[in-house]
Amino acid sequence: MIPPGRPVDEASRQAALAAYRILDTPREAAYDDLVAIATAICDVPMAFVSLVDRDRQWFKAKVGLEDTETSRDLSFCGHALLAPDTLMVVDDTLADPRFHDHPMVTGPPHVRFYAGAPLRVGGGSALGAFCVIDRRPRQLAPAQLAALEALSRQATRLLELHRISGELSLQLEERDWYEQQLLHYQQELEMENADLAEQSTTDPLTGLLNRRAFSHLLDEAIEMARSESTPLSLAIVDIDHFKSINDNHGHGEGDRVLQALGAYLRGQASARGRVARLGGEEFVQLMSGCASDAAVAECERLRTDVTAMDLGIPVTVSIGTASLEAGDDPSSLLGRADAALYDAKRNGRNRVATR
Repeated sequence: MIPPGRPVDEASRQAALAAYRILDTPREAAYDDLVAIATAICDVPMAFVSLVDRDRQWFKAKVGLEDTETSRDLSFCGHALLAPDTLMVVDDTLADPRFHDHPMVTGPPHVRFYAGAPLRVGGGSALGAFCVIDRRPRQLAPAQLAALEALSRQATRLLELHRISGELSLQLEERDWYEQQLLHYQQELEMENADLAEQSTTDPLTGLLNRRAFSHLLDEAIEMARSESTPLSLAIVDIDHFKSINDNHGHGEGDRVLQALGAYLRGQASARGRVARLGGEEFVQLMSGCASDAAVAECERLRTDVTAMDLGIPVTVSIGTASLEAGDDPSSLLGRADAALYDAKRNGRNRVATR
C-alpha cells in the first residue's frame, strides 16, 4: 500500500477547508440525495462525499459504509487530491500498486473499483472528492463518468451555499447581496438537479429509460388501462446469441448493436417514450391499447425488421409478449412476458411467443 502524499497547495487547501466550516456538521438531505443519485446512475453499492482533513477523511454523506471517517493515510480520496483537475479512476485495485494490499481492499468493504471527482473550490484547491466504489473490478460508461463529475460540481455548490449561509449570519448588514448570491446558486442547483434526475432514469448506453424508470411507467400504464377499460400489452425483446457477438466481434461491436436496436425501438411511433432497456441485451416495450393478437402481430413485424437491419453482422431477436389480465400486477405481467420469451428461445429463437 502507498499512502497518499500531500498536495503542493496543502497549506492553502487546509485554510480553505477550515473557512467552509463544514467538518463534523450533521447529515443533510441535499448531500444524501446526491450520493443516492450516484449509486443509481453508476450502479454501485457505495458512494461518498469525502472531505480530507489534516489526518483524516470525513464523510459528509455516504451510502454503503458505516464509518463516519477514516485515517487520511488509508483514504483513496487523498490520492485524488494530488490531481485536482482530473477524475481519478481505478478499474481494479488489485492491479494498482497503491492499493493492491490496502486493508480496505483485502478486507471489508473489499474495494475493487474506485472513481473520485475532486471537490474543487474557487481557488482551485480540492477539499475532498465525490466518489463511487464497487466490490468488483469494472469500468464506467462515458455518460456515468460525466454524471459523476456533475455530481461533484453539485456537491461543491452545496458547500458554497453552506459557506455563504455562515457568512450571512456574521454579516447581516450585507444581507441583500448575499441573498442574490444564494438565489443564483439555488437556480444553478435546480437546473443541475433536473439534469441529474433525467440521468438517473436513463440507460447511459442507449438513451432509453432504465429498469427503474420503466417500473414507474408500468405502474401508471396498468392503472390507466384499468380505469379506462382498455387493453395493455408488453413485449420483452432479447438479442439472440448476444454473448457470441461480444466474444467474436468485441464488446464495442456489441455496444453498437445495442445502440442500433435501442434507436430502432425508440423510433417506433407506437412506442415513443415507452421503451426501456431492462439490462444486458434485454429491452421492453409497452403497447397501450393493444390486445394480445395485435401485440403478437406488431412484434412479428419488429422481429422481421430487426432481421433485415444492415448492421454488418447478422442479428435476430426473440420476443415474449403478455397482455394485462384481471388480477395482474406489474410483477406478474412482466413475469408472463419473460416466460414467453424463454418459450421463444427454447423453440429455436428468432420468433415471437405469448403467454
